[in-house]
Amino acid sequence: MIVRKISLIVGVLCSMSMFAQQSASSEIEIKPEVKLSYLDSVKSTFKKNDMATKADSLWMKELTSLDIYDDLSKDIQTINSDVTVDEELPTELLKQRLHAMNEKSPFNIEYNQGLENLIKSFLKNRKKSFSRLMALSEYYFPIFEESFAKNNVPLEIKYLAVVESALNPKAVSKMGATGLWQFMYGTGKQYALKIDSYVDERSDPMKATAAASDYMTKMFEVFGDWELVLASYNSGPGNVTKAIRRSGGQTKYWDIHSNLPKETQGYVPAFYATMYLFEYHKEHGINPERAVVKNFETDTLNIKKEMTFKQIADLLDMPQSQIQLLNPSYKLNVVPYYQGEQHCLRLPKDKIATFVSNEKQIYAYVDYQSTIRTIPAKLASKVTPKIKAQADKTIIETNMQFYKVLKGDNLGAIAEKYDVNIADLRKWNNLKSNNVALGRTLKIKSDVDPAKIAKEAKSIPAVEKKSEEAIASADDKDKNAGQSQEYVVVAGDNLGSVARKFGMTIAELKELNGLTSNNIGLGKTLVISKEIPVIEETANVNTALAVNASVDSFKKSAVSKKISEDYYVKKGDSLYSISKKYPGVTISDIKKWNGIKDGDIKPGMKLKING
Repeated sequence: MIVRKISLIVGVLCSMSMFAQQSASSEIEIKPEVKLSYLDSVKSTFKKNDMATKADSLWMKELTSLDIYDDLSKDIQTINSDVTVDEELPTELLKQRLHAMNEKSPFNIEYNQGLENLIKSFLKNRKKSFSRLMALSEYYFPIFEESFAKNNVPLEIKYLAVVESALNPKAVSKMGATGLWQFMYGTGKQYALKIDSYVDERSDPMKATAAASDYMTKMFEVFGDWELVLASYNSGPGNVTKAIRRSGGQTKYWDIHSNLPKETQGYVPAFYATMYLFEYHKEHGINPERAVVKNFETDTLNIKKEMTFKQIADLLDMPQSQIQLLNPSYKLNVVPYYQGEQHCLRLPKDKIATFVSNEKQIYAYVDYQSTIRTIPAKLASKVTPKIKAQADKTIIETNMQFYKVLKGDNLGAIAEKYDVNIADLRKWNNLKSNNVALGRTLKIKSDVDPAKIAKEAKSIPAVEKKSEEAIASADDKDKNAGQSQEYVVVAGDNLGSVARKFGMTIAELKELNGLTSNNIGLGKTLVISKEIPVIEETANVNTALAVNASVDSFKKSAVSKKISEDYYVKKGDSLYSISKKYPGVTISDIKKWNGIKDGDIKPGMKLKING
């Protein structure tokens, strides 16, 4: 009796265990396999370098901002040095400081009322600008000093770049002068700076500084006075020699400055005022903002193939803005490759290490991308003949279907039913991840018979047939759905895990959010997608790089057109809606079979289908 009871209890427990296992297994959601893109498959083979350079986002903005350049340029051109400025700076104290600067400088720095007024004007109106300029100087001044020291040019001339361009390599004047040293096109060519469709070396900090140093040396040989060298840099040596003649042969700047062009009259005083604020910023409460990344924390390498900034950013997980910042001479965000010439790419040292350690994979990826490069959409719309464009539109419309997302749906299951791949499904619907909202209407370009789908799987309803008005409505929904999506960082998150969660690369996530490092704070809101079309990359299945797993073939079922019947046009019908009633039938087919030219049809009209 006891044995029977024990056996009964054991049996009940076993059955409960089996039931629990079955229940648990039934609750397990089988997620579709999300295949890696070719980019991710390449990066998965990279050797990781532990070095990490944290770039301050404020510093990044400052080096690409033109507002200081605009403000300083306006000040130098418009400030009247004869107007007294009310700012606390005793004249005697200013004279002492200018005298101290003069003692350790090859320039002839003398006090005058115009210089005092300019210094006070900068102190009153431009304190914040100079605080920001001092942060930029930590990156650029070492470049200037190294070049000037080689050519025995006074190091103080580094302050001239502040006056010329506000330390912005992308600065362009109204006259077309470009770069840190504001070279005109002709002067740039004269000093062997390359200027073509891809490259403008007037914006290259090192090459432009070397050219400026060369110019200063030659002009000093002519005038023998550094102040006149500065004046000639601004207005040209011809205007300086004219001013000397008009002044009766005087050869000092302050003796001839009234005969110089108006802009040049304020140029040297602006240089001295800038030098004063940099030398005595602490005494005036100007606190320099600090640049996290300095020039010595970057390095260069020679590029062996043409590469875009986008490719470099994706491969090295860094924002394009940082590459633009460090390589301002490349005009089209492309590092070109000319046979027999060197093209350097400047990057943070940790990214240099990653690049050099993985050159083979990086160039293989560049080669692969060159095989799938397509003409930009905007350019294509301009150069493509209108007739052809209409024909292409017709083809797209004939296999466009619409599906409304139901509870339990996911992109993998929907893609499988319509015989398309997930990447295309995301591209057609501007999706940045594999997440899809309940009730959303998806566009699907497929020739699979919707009736067949409904029959084979009840969980996927038949495709909704829509009139042209309904299609327009669906497009509006898609536009709304394409608006920004956000994600709040929770405990345990990092950029890699968030990027994987939403089907993105780390570089894309950083670019969307303006991040310059891989650090994200708990509770930070990240932008996951923006209201822009998403261009997905699909790998070529014939690529010899063995990454077939990154692409699904577009398999289309052949639909027979061998149907013979008559159709009577109903109210609200259009050629498009009628063609959708007959799988495989196009608008052009109906027009051809019925001799229709303009596409107009009327209720009650009899149409032959494959007549």
